[in-house]
Amino acid sequence: MLASIIVAVAWWFFEDSHTIPGLFKVVWKGLPLVLLALYAFQRHLGPDGHALTGLLLIAGVSDMFSELQYASAATLMGFSLLLGIWLYARNRRDHTVGSQKILAFVLVVAVPVISWFLLRGEEGRLLATGFSLLLAIMAAMAWTSRFSRYRVGVGAILFVVSDLLLFATLGPVLHDNPVASKLVWPLYYAAQLLIATGVVSRLRRDAAA
Repeated sequence: MLASIIVAVAWWFFEDSHTIPGLFKVVWKGLPLVLLALYAFQRHLGPDGHALTGLLLIAGVSDMFSELQYASAATLMGFSLLLGIWLYARNRRDHTVGSQKILAFVLVVAVPVISWFLLRGEEGRLLATGFSLLLAIMAAMAWTSRFSRYRVGVGAILFVVSDLLLFATLGPVLHDNPVASKLVWPLYYAAQLLIATGVVSRLRRDAAA
């Protein structure tokens, strides 16, 4: 996990460097999530741990492809999100209060609508909106799962925020805004880190009980 954090922070500082060789840069982009997947795998936490490992590993490969082709990256990330939905569906919270259900509903409805607005006039708008719907479902499921809302739930929402910010920089709202573009990676990585550590922490407590 520490290695993952170090590599992720280093990427944030050097991602815009033009002196990094292309292939090395592709691998570097995905390495933080691959290391998080290894962190989860080494805990031997059964089917749920395997699902977490899988979604992190696929996300890492998706991050590599994001340096090459966005369509392939989005497809891979979609599979990661589906694994996340499956994981959270297996770990439903016994009692979900009204406010939690309302937030989950708002996420599923609002995120695709916001994405559609942010990407107006852009090619691939429909596919990106469909992706954002899948992301919103994942976040809603994470928020209402038995995993910590302050780690896994917040992490899933940060994931949503990072993608909405990315869409804003691709569309007319914040097109090529350097500050917004620079915030996408730390929000995304923090999201995945919170999800990974939150799920692992809960599964380890369950195993020790």
